[in-house]
Amino acid sequence: MRFLRHPGPPAALRQAVIACRAFPLVLDLKEGDSVNAAVTGALARAGFAAGFARLDGLAVAPMRYVIPAAAPDASHAAWYSATHAPDGVVAIEKAGAIAGIRDGAPFIHCHGVWRGEGGPRRAGHLLPHDSLVARDARVAAWGIAGAAFVARDDAETNFTLFAAEPADGGEGAGGLPALACTVRPNGDICAILEAACRAHGLEEADIHGIGSLAGVDFTDGRHVPSYATEVLIDSGLVGAAGSRIEVALADMDGAVHEGRLARGENPVCVTFEALAVARRG
Repeated sequence: MRFLRHPGPPAALRQAVIACRAFPLVLDLKEGDSVNAAVTGALARAGFAAGFARLDGLAVAPMRYVIPAAAPDASHAAWYSATHAPDGVVAIEKAGAIAGIRDGAPFIHCHGVWRGEGGPRRAGHLLPHDSLVARDARVAAWGIAGAAFVARDDAETNFTLFAAEPADGGEGAGGLPALACTVRPNGDICAILEAACRAHGLEEADIHGIGSLAGVDFTDGRHVPSYATEVLIDSGLVGAAGSRIEVALADMDGAVHEGRLARGENPVCVTFEALAVARRG
């Protein structure tokens, strides 16, 4: 399997998996708010500091985003492009946002697929403070209790990355059994998610999340050679037969790729953040 060397010493702990409870939500996002403020504010009003939101169908103007790029020096294994700023209202086709805390304030990490007015279909990493909600919208989400995503400086990658950590509130009733997961570089994302669910007794779980992969191999034989990608899990399932992880992603040229990940062939590039939620019944 591919291996991407990072500038710092590899961390001993290769993934954090925190048992928690997940609560289904519908969030009302307000026109004029930044995407960051809209999502984290709606989560807070529902009583949650952390979770995951799908931003499918959201209209954004202005929209600001980046795609993966080569690092300008040896301080990182990969970096970001210059900021893309499409004109007019951009329609998000599908996107996912992990919500947590960075520098003591609510923050989201968001990847998705979108299209500007009359423009091509694109994907990447949305800049949540610089992108504004263009019209009121309702989106599906999960709030989590008992775990949090907290941004920490990471010596291995030299990035500030979300880390799954225990949090108060997971002892109460309600919600569904879930796992908050963050994964470090070079492990196969499918195998890691399968092992996490198995270790915590989640026999069948839906997988939500975003991250980066060091090149991508799909089950139909297609290969994306970019050593850095920005990935959205479009739909994911872990069960007795293994995993079925469908993704959409941006490569280093800005092209959009979609398909099912081949197990054992897709190492994490910088980080992956996921929420596994036990299926009802």
